[in-house]
Amino acid sequence: MTKTIGFIGSGSIGGSLARLAVVAGLNVVMSNSRGPETLAGLIAELGDRARAATPEEAARAGDVVVATVPMSAYDKLPADALAGKTVIDTMNYYPERDGHIAELDSAEVTSSELLQRHLAGSRVVKALHNMDWIRLYSRARPAGAPDRSALPVAGDDPAAKAEVIGLMDVLSYDAVDIGTLADSWRCEPGTPVYVWPYLGEHPEGITKEEAQRWFQEGPGEPVSADRVNELVDQAVRGPVGGSFAALPFWG
Repeated sequence: MTKTIGFIGSGSIGGSLARLAVVAGLNVVMSNSRGPETLAGLIAELGDRARAATPEEAARAGDVVVATVPMSAYDKLPADALAGKTVIDTMNYYPERDGHIAELDSAEVTSSELLQRHLAGSRVVKALHNMDWIRLYSRARPAGAPDRSALPVAGDDPAAKAEVIGLMDVLSYDAVDIGTLADSWRCEPGTPVYVWPYLGEHPEGITKEEAQRWFQEGPGEPVSADRVNELVDQAVRGPVGGSFAALPFWG
């Protein structure tokens, strides 16, 4: 049973997941590349169940570890400290931010397969990456709630996937197993299940400032497991990597 989640990366997604974890009664160990002292405000907000650490310390402390750094930094994750761990990969490839990564641009591997190569001693599971950080926190619902959302999960190790699916339930989300890490392209940026369905209908003919306000304040919509399956099945493999231009409300 997961009692402590280690976070390598404490930005928007990491912060939202940490908030859900402490609400669920779990402990969190937060880290980033700038040092534990920079996390004082977040730790104060999270309360007694949270502490700050280095990435190596967070990796060793977590029963499960969330890797939530820019894709450009995937090879900086501490492979030795993460050996034997289940690692949840929330990273998304955006060439505008990350620079071009040849293996990904050629579709030789998915981003999660590339991470698994680096973390050869770990069990990588792709999850909790295709929903924006605002709705990720605000749309969490208890088991059985009619408006509970589901999120896709992919991984090569069945036991690790089961572990992550159980954790997602604790964090108030259903899960849809979409296959292996090689299949995870079906929920990457630019695919039908990525971000947009959870936001709801986008108002037309509005300015960028209005779009950003809608993004910040909109309640979003639930996405059922059946709907996730439909959207995943609609995915067509095209150019790899997300574009911020496709998300006019971002940033």
